[in-house]
Amino acid sequence: MATEIIAGILIGTILGTISGLIPGIHANTMAGILVAAESGLLAVLGAPAVGIALFSALVVHTFTDCVPSTFFGVPDADTAISVLPAHALCMQGHGEEAVRLSAMGSAVSVVMVMPLFAVFMFFLPSLQSTIDWWLGIILILVAGLLILSSESPEWSAVVFLLSGILGIFAFRYAWLISHTSGVSSVLMPLLTGLFGISVLLRASGGVMPKQVRSDPSTGARSIAWHAGMGTLAGAVVGWLPGLSNATANALLSPLFQAGSEGKGYIIATSAANTANAFLGLAALIALGRMRNGVMVVLDTIGMPSPLLILAGGVAAALCGFVITILCGRGAQFLGGIPVRAMSYMVIGVVTVLAFLLTGVFGMVILVCATLVGLIPSLVNVRRVTCMGAIMVPVILFSLEIL
Repeated sequence: MATEIIAGILIGTILGTISGLIPGIHANTMAGILVAAESGLLAVLGAPAVGIALFSALVVHTFTDCVPSTFFGVPDADTAISVLPAHALCMQGHGEEAVRLSAMGSAVSVVMVMPLFAVFMFFLPSLQSTIDWWLGIILILVAGLLILSSESPEWSAVVFLLSGILGIFAFRYAWLISHTSGVSSVLMPLLTGLFGISVLLRASGGVMPKQVRSDPSTGARSIAWHAGMGTLAGAVVGWLPGLSNATANALLSPLFQAGSEGKGYIIATSAANTANAFLGLAALIALGRMRNGVMVVLDTIGMPSPLLILAGGVAAALCGFVITILCGRGAQFLGGIPVRAMSYMVIGVVTVLAFLLTGVFGMVILVCATLVGLIPSLVNVRRVTCMGAIMVPVILFSLEIL
């Protein structure tokens, strides 16, 4: 049994690394690969090991997905708005530091999330109906805070509503997406256009600066504080229905644009994404609610014992931390690369991926999202207001309007 469990952790670690390092590929895609091989894997490894492989892939993905966003400015659906400070650090020659901060935020979150896991499992199910009712109201308040705290509330409201309308359209017609499951896949072109291509199109000339190898300048107390706040945000979206990691990042944005070059925000968003993975598992066990494709497959094949799958997730997190740190060290090979040429090459690769993964409808969303994503830089407001693409549909859904 122990051999099968270790094999499950290793398989999940490999799949989570692949999905994290390739822009536009989510852990859900890796779950689909495991499903395709489900009958053979179940016969060889057994259901517990396959379940641990699925959860391990999800956990490792939350570590490694910072690498393409930091070095190439391409967002993952879970970390869209954390691209901005991380890529900015890379353009200052501190890409490795940004990756280290992200990995440390995720690692600290794993420790902090364990007591929350127990609280969520045993105390929150009795309050779920009340929590569901207040969801829309909470998000309206968060949206108001995002808009009113911006440089230009009027333009921020315009961008928020425009992106919200685009999000409503994208989710309502997500069934038009080919090849993969619509609702999860539509996030790829939507957030890539809003936070990736729209930024890369305005890339400056020159070359990528030499990447300096240095330990993070952020102190242990600051890392713990930002990771703690990120863990709480990830806990909220990991439990509440209809929310995603992208929503957690939006919740954190008004709090953590501070810190040197947004370093605290990188830590907090990474912690939120990892916490969301673990507490999404708690929601599945306690309520039977499935937050992503990995949880759907877990529910289908049968859930291993909670302690066993948690132990597998912690082991996978350790592997993910080491892999992410090693990938960050590769930053030294990027110095001297022409920035604009690299940006255009990344845009081409991501566009091809969007077409392969989401078809013609995905390309329509990608173009529209890119156009909307260009507006914040033109009117000088924070790009976080583009999170209306996620928040507006969730608000309307929670209030039973959509």
